[in-house]
Amino acid sequence: MTPSHRSPLYQTPANVPAMTTPLTGRPARRVAIVAGVRTPFARAGTTLKGFDAIQLGKFAVAELLQRTGLDGKLVEGVVYGTVIPNVIAPNIAREVSLLPMLPKGCQAFTVSRACASANQAITDAADQIALGHMDVAIAGGAESLSNVPILHSRTMAEKLVALSRAKALNQRLKLIGSIRPRDLVPIAPAIAEPSTGETMGQSAEKMAKINGIAREEQDQFALRSHRLAAAGTQDGRLTPEIAPVYLPPAFEEVATTDNGVRADSSIEALRALKPVFDRKYGSVTAGNASPLTDGASAVLLMSEERAKDLGYAPVAYIRSYSYAALDPGEQLLMGPVLAAPMALHRAGLSLQDMDLVEIHEAFAAQVLCNLKGFESREWAERAGFSRPLGEIDRAKLNVMGGSISIGHPFGATGGRILMTLCNELARRGGQFGLMTVCAAGGMGHAMVVERA
Repeated sequence: MTPSHRSPLYQTPANVPAMTTPLTGRPARRVAIVAGVRTPFARAGTTLKGFDAIQLGKFAVAELLQRTGLDGKLVEGVVYGTVIPNVIAPNIAREVSLLPMLPKGCQAFTVSRACASANQAITDAADQIALGHMDVAIAGGAESLSNVPILHSRTMAEKLVALSRAKALNQRLKLIGSIRPRDLVPIAPAIAEPSTGETMGQSAEKMAKINGIAREEQDQFALRSHRLAAAGTQDGRLTPEIAPVYLPPAFEEVATTDNGVRADSSIEALRALKPVFDRKYGSVTAGNASPLTDGASAVLLMSEERAKDLGYAPVAYIRSYSYAALDPGEQLLMGPVLAAPMALHRAGLSLQDMDLVEIHEAFAAQVLCNLKGFESREWAERAGFSRPLGEIDRAKLNVMGGSISIGHPFGATGGRILMTLCNELARRGGQFGLMTVCAAGGMGHAMVVERA
């Protein structure tokens, strides 16, 4: 695979001369993935509905510190992602960093890159470590789609502001009297592109039609996701990464597993579901799409040297990563097809070198379109390469299921996928893994990890 252009790397493959950081001129440091944890992922409106994203984030980070035995005073930064922020406390990272076990001087900032928000948090934290600005950082993300902010109409908002400023009683009564039923209609956030008005589901439908992805193929892929996730839950491979969450009001019941995984799912049940986004000609259903989900994830990152000094055995190292974007009005969720070739090039590796591949399952249609894109010369040339990546061996793909079954809390998913990939690489004795995530806005992310 010959690139038509080259980009600077922050992590240098072993077989090429060491790159230097632009600010210090010193070689970039290897970033170790020491450990990761997440809450159970629960369908919105169910098990975790009593917690907001900040609380879920605190659960994940507190459990991470507890499991690793890390002295919180050593944490220099918390980088956290979320997609629908709390309007009262928009910097979720800072709220999470105020846990009692972390120092108040710990730096904290929030990032948002739609469904790749946790990935952005992880790479931002990794960059700080690679540059030598930090040695120990926690990154991840959280989302509570049970607790999205509900907005007033613009007219109602203006009347409420005017009411708060009115001093005379007659002014207040006049404003109250001017409120009409239409002013009280709430506005909920929409999962749609502001630039096109197209929802993600509509985009997945369009992509399925453009790429010739049949309904049967989507349903079979969704069934595979549930079966693999159910097997990983039942035999205990998935559950160790999950932090137990005690549930209100009595805090006696505890959630320990994802509640969207259907061990009893069948192809007949999936076939019976009606299309959601194109009711007449569509193929995307509630069964072959990821559900709205609550949850949080947290990953502990260190410089290779600090991990060694503290006696930690990293599970993996970040070898390379890449982001890409395309016109949202085109094929919204094809960003990973542009990002993956560059991530592999920066790692000095090929798709054939990968022992495992994780692709975020926003929709079965999107994954299947991405798989076709990886085999396409046209998409490879758009990414700046002369040859396509090639075909992904299905035996290496999403071996523990994915977001269709496990769930997709927008801001947290990237942390889950990364740790599932690293843990399974370690379990299987593999060396390299590739993960990709599509995101709203036509964006995509890819990362290559190397088992320690």
